[in-house]
Amino acid sequence: LQGYGCAGTDATSYGLACLELEAADSGLRSLVSVQGSLAMYAIHAYGSPDQRARWLPAMAAGELIGCFGLTESEAGSDPASMSTFARRDGEDWVLAGTKMWITNGSAADVAVVWAHTEAGIRGFIVPTDAPGFSARSIPHKLSLRASVTSELVLDAVRLPSDAILPGARGLGGPLGCLAEARFGIVFG
Repeated sequence: LQGYGCAGTDATSYGLACLELEAADSGLRSLVSVQGSLAMYAIHAYGSPDQRARWLPAMAAGELIGCFGLTESEAGSDPASMSTFARRDGEDWVLAGTKMWITNGSAADVAVVWAHTEAGIRGFIVPTDAPGFSARSIPHKLSLRASVTSELVLDAVRLPSDAILPGARGLGGPLGCLAEARFGIVFG
């Protein structure tokens, strides 16, 4: 990613960094991959200039941790079947639903959450201290134990109108992020 305090390295350099992180622990590489290739990439690629300026410098410095809320227990790897919904309430958005198997979830300061709206699937930037947001760590995993994996619960989380990612409409948004993340995963 370029600008906003991001390193601006090329794909090969990023891949080699992921290879070295994976050599130490797959959970560490997973944290970095979700931070940069999913949460930060979503904001960088689909966010407004104000959203980029607000979130990316602190995320690039590691001062804020991000997560990517797409997967749901009933939808699995079929994001079109997600049940999380965002509805308009005046100028605000209200999100309700549950996300599962979310890397960095209970350690995150900010979540990029994908939800159905009346106009299709949209992405939202959700501060994890927002009322109605909670994250529960999933213990006793068989592998990737160093990776914080969580369930996210959005219980009528109210967000201002500028929390929506303006450049992401439909499944192309989250699938574009997943495509970006594959490179670091492959190197790992």
